[in-house]
Amino acid sequence: MIVKPDGVRKRHCGDIISFLEKNDLDIIGMRLVKLTATTAGEFYDIHRGKPFYNDLLAYMTSGKVIVIALQAENAVARMREIIGATNPRDAAEGTIRQLYAESIESNAVHGSDTPENGRREVGFFFSEKDLLETT
Repeated sequence: MIVKPDGVRKRHCGDIISFLEKNDLDIIGMRLVKLTATTAGEFYDIHRGKPFYNDLLAYMTSGKVIVIALQAENAVARMREIIGATNPRDAAEGTIRQLYAESIESNAVHGSDTPENGRREVGFFFSEKDLLETT
């Protein structure tokens, strides 16, 4: 998961992290980072060529983000449920995006959409050693 620049700027980090913990998602890695255009481009490479790609990179490099590695049974499905729909207007009541997102573009958090992407995304920001030392 990533707390996006709008979530960091609006000081929702603690609330979002608390939300994760209250929903039994274990944090096994976390760091505050400032993505560069290169790093953001590599991370979001799956969206390269899509109409929103350049705006996404500009947004994700506009401020600091918090990258979080989570662990739990069915972690991706559980996390997707509690963050809510990409568009906060469609997000269920009480979800992270319903509570903290501004818009479909500034929607407070990024969450992996599949276990495979989750493993890739965690590996992008954390080494195995990072995660072993925190458990």
